[in-house]
Formats: sequence, structure tokens, C-alpha cells
Amino acid sequence: MATTEIMNGHTTNGYTNGNLNGATNGATNGDYIDEEDQKYIEECERIHKLTRYDDGSVKLRNPHLELMDQDILYHLALGSGSHDLVEMFGDIKFVCMGGTPKRMETFAHFIMDEIGYKLPAGTQLQDISQFSYRYSMYKVGPVLSVSHGMGTPSLGILLHEMIKLMYHAKCKDPVFIRIGTCGGIGVDGGTVIISDDAVDGQLRSVYEVPILGKMVQRPAILDKRLVRELKSLADPEDPYDTITGKTMCCNDFYEGQGRLDGAFCDFSEQEKMEFLNKICDFGVVNIEMEATIFAALTHHAGIKAAIVCVALLDRLKGDQVSSPKEVMNEWQIRPQALVARFIRKRLAQAGQLKPLLHSGGSIKSPRRFKLVQQESEAHE
Repeated sequence: MATTEIMNGHTTNGYTNGNLNGATNGATNGDYIDEEDQKYIEECERIHKLTRYDDGSVKLRNPHLELMDQDILYHLALGSGSHDLVEMFGDIKFVCMGGTPKRMETFAHFIMDEIGYKLPAGTQLQDISQFSYRYSMYKVGPVLSVSHGMGTPSLGILLHEMIKLMYHAKCKDPVFIRIGTCGGIGVDGGTVIISDDAVDGQLRSVYEVPILGKMVQRPAILDKRLVRELKSLADPEDPYDTITGKTMCCNDFYEGQGRLDGAFCDFSEQEKMEFLNKICDFGVVNIEMEATIFAALTHHAGIKAAIVCVALLDRLKGDQVSSPKEVMNEWQIRPQALVARFIRKRLAQAGQLKPLLHSGGSIKSPRRFKLVQQESEAHE
């Protein structure tokens, strides 16, 4: 049921040459670039100059941080002075975020199997941020799996500190991906949705926040080439659809999303349906509570980002999630599987994908293993 978006006879993912970080100059190999794509590419290049050092590592748009002796990432229980962040996180290429600690722990184990990553004998995955008592964080090789809670305030705090973590760790061109659940608009439960645009409750592609008493708007822009690449990885054999479309971000689960089943409701079912049909006609295919801030802050930081969710229901047919727990658990694996395909592809292009079946047991480097043997024999 899944389909791949094709333009001019070939997939338009915009990434070539086996580069782990993807192309920065848009579509290649003869892909057609329209005026909108060209403007987007130029905007990305402008932001890239502001947010990257020559080696590709993250540069922050905050001069005050350079004057600080230590930057404490309070909500992650990390600090630039107390931890060797380069040693701990310098190899990170993918930051995957989701709402709940349990979901992101599950994803950490899932991606560990998918990329063939092995922990040292006798060890297990550790929640790096467990002592923050706010977010969970698991590191699996070049992948971070992090929980962000619910809604824009919780995600906003995490994004500020994750972007700073990328800076302190000197990470080069990381990709951020939000993996979540949502309510579909005109799509069946179980459908995987890749956001190609993020809009707020007024259908504006911005994230609006009061700063020092003044309303500030930041454009909520997702990486279009990343959307195409993810869509191209949908398998025709998948027993579900994978689609792209606009995602509406609301500041509330009940009234803000037009639900009739909250503690309060001052609108009729007819008004609700008129609103849902209006946003459907506008191109909105799902509703959640994080898209605009995720798109806006990653774009402002010059970080390529994408949102991949699974619909738990079609809001045109009802308000309450009523599918059995085991069904929803299976549905939530679907966006994780797509993101895993993307990570595997990028690692394979860069020659960094470990085989899933290791014939060499736990020996990482035969040469170093031989040196250890020789050193041990010398002390016998």
C-alpha cells in the first residue's frame, strides 16, 4: 500500500555521493528544481552559513554562551564543565525524539538491532539523563533516543538543550527526527505521516512565542529534501500507507484540537466538523502538539529535521482513541521502522553500517586485539 513519490521518473531525495550528511545544494543528477525549491535551497544555505563552522560542526546563534565558564544543561543532567561532552556525544549523527520515556527506550533497543550495534559484554543501555527526572536519553552508537514530553513548552526546553549539546559535543551536521503519534484528518488509523509543513491552530507556518513581552514569530520550516528521502523509503510491501502532508500543531489536546469530549466545550459538533473539514481542504492530514516549535527551532539552528508520526484514529470519524492496546503498540513501531531504514541507508552510504550478524564475535579490532594478547603474554 505504501508508495514512493517520484518526480521526472526518479526519486527526488536530493542526496548523493554516499554522504552521511546529505547534499547541501538541493536536487542533483538532473532532478528538476522549481522556483519554490530554489528559494528553499537558498534559505537553507543562508542559515547554514550562520549555524556551521567550516568543518560542519554546530555553531550557536547566542554570543552569551561564549562568555560562560560552564554551560549547565540542567534538564539533561549534563554540563560542559562536568562532562566530556565531545567524548560522550561527538559521534552523534541522528537525534530521534518522541513523547514518552518508554517509547524512546523501546526505540533505542529497536535501532540497536537495526544497525547491528553491540554493547560491551555485561553492560546494558543506560538512561543518561535519569537524574534529571524529566527526560530520558539513550545513546546507541551514532544515534540518540530522547523523550521530549507533551506539547511545545516541554519540547522547546529539550530542543534548546539538545542543540547546545550538539554544539558542545562538536557534532557535525546532525539530523533531528521527531517520532510520534497523532490524530489523522481523513486518514485511517495506522497510517504513517511524514510532515512536509507545520502549521499552528490558525494555519500559519510559524511558531509564535512572547519574548521580553513582545510576540516573536519564527518560520516553521522542515527540510523538504529530508521529507522526500524518507518518503522514498516507504516499502510497497508495507501493509499500511505512508503519506506526506501538512501537520497542525495545537497547544491543547481537547478544545484546541476541536474535541467534544474535554472537561469543557463551547462549540457544537457541526462547528467542529466545519473546522476539521476546513483544515482538511487546506492540506492538513494530522494534528499533534509539537510540530511548529520542532520545525522552527531546528530551522533557526540550521539543523535538518523531519517529523514522522502514526495516526491513532481519523478525527473526521471521532474524538476518542479506541483501538486495542496491542494494535496501537504495533502501529507505533511503523514510524520507527521508517526512521530505521533512513538511518541504515545513511550509515551504509558512509560505509559505517555494521553487519547485523557479527561473525567476529565481540572482537571490534583484530589488530588491537592482537596487541592486547601480546601485552598480556609479556606479563605472564
